Amino acid sequence: MPPLRSLCVYCGSRTGSAPLHARAAFAFGELLAGRGVDLVYGGGRVGIMGAVADGALAQGGRVIGVIPRGLVDRELAHPGATELVVVDSMHERKAEMERRADAFVALPGGSGTLDELFEVWTWRQLGLHGKPVALLDVGGYWGPLVACLDHMVREGFLDGAERQGLLVDADGVRLLDAIVQAPLPSTPRWGGTRA
Repeated sequence: MPPLRSLCVYCGSRTGSAPLHARAAFAFGELLAGRGVDLVYGGGRVGIMGAVADGALAQGGRVIGVIPRGLVDRELAHPGATELVVVDSMHERKAEMERRADAFVALPGGSGTLDELFEVWTWRQLGLHGKPVALLDVGGYWGPLVACLDHMVREGFLDGAERQGLLVDADGVRLLDAIVQAPLPSTPRWGGTRA
């Protein structure tokens, strides 16, 4: 894989019920900044989103927020973001985040996080990009999802290689190392191109 210059983080606009989620998000932001990796994220100042941005900013990192105009108007945009890209729709937001990132990591979150994760992972499976996609499994949060994905493989609805292409680790340092070392995906059976 080419050098990791920017990483997109998908995560919740809530902090969740366990304090460890916000702490882990802040630490992951610090880790990215410490490695000189730009953070690309949803642009919010609240929840896990705000924590990961705060962590990166605390270490002097570059933070690029991509946020729909409607959420800016509700004063949810992070005021400290290095760059705030305002778009008109959620579709534009996801496309812009994909364009600006070299890899993708999902931290704990809800339905929006799952939407973003599965879309970008599906794009990889279809050969629309060749960028790594990963889960930071804070406190075992993603364990039930991983079990479901493994069930899909057993039932024949998900290819084993595609499942293995989704990197999972509970440790941010190990996960970033795995992302940097990740091989390009094999040619998808549906055709397409790699970016």
